[in-house]
Amino acid sequence: MDKNSKEIQYRLDIDAHVDNLPKVIDFIDRIISSLKVSQIELSHIFIVVEELFVNIASYAYKDKGKVGRASLIAKLFPKDNSIEITFIDTGVPYNPLEKPDPDITLDACKRKQGGLGIFFVKKKVDEMLYNFENGQNILTIRKKFEVPSEDEDE
Repeated sequence: MDKNSKEIQYRLDIDAHVDNLPKVIDFIDRIISSLKVSQIELSHIFIVVEELFVNIASYAYKDKGKVGRASLIAKLFPKDNSIEITFIDTGVPYNPLEKPDPDITLDACKRKQGGLGIFFVKKKVDEMLYNFENGQNILTIRKKFEVPSEDEDE
């Protein structure tokens, strides 16, 4: 990513509970509107955000027996027509990049359950980075959007 591009940063701190997913999607929807994004890419980024937030809400604090917090830091790079979203939680350490991709060539009944969501995320973003620092899971995704043609905007 061009380090000289002007970035615009937004932050959302929220209880990591599945019921808060609409607020998370609304947060992304409001800030991404300044970029040029096709409807299909917008749908994909919403699915990516949903997958990652729901995973935090469902699994990060499961062993701790409580609802924890999650932070989303979204950085827009209008010059590059791109977004970077960082998900932060203090739940159980989990690096989704270490999980092997599912074998999608197998019949659905023969595949092990799970893993398709993270697989989808990996396929729909340009970059995905994970760190565990200071007791926090820090997962960052980056996506550069193609400028939609005028036909796609209508």
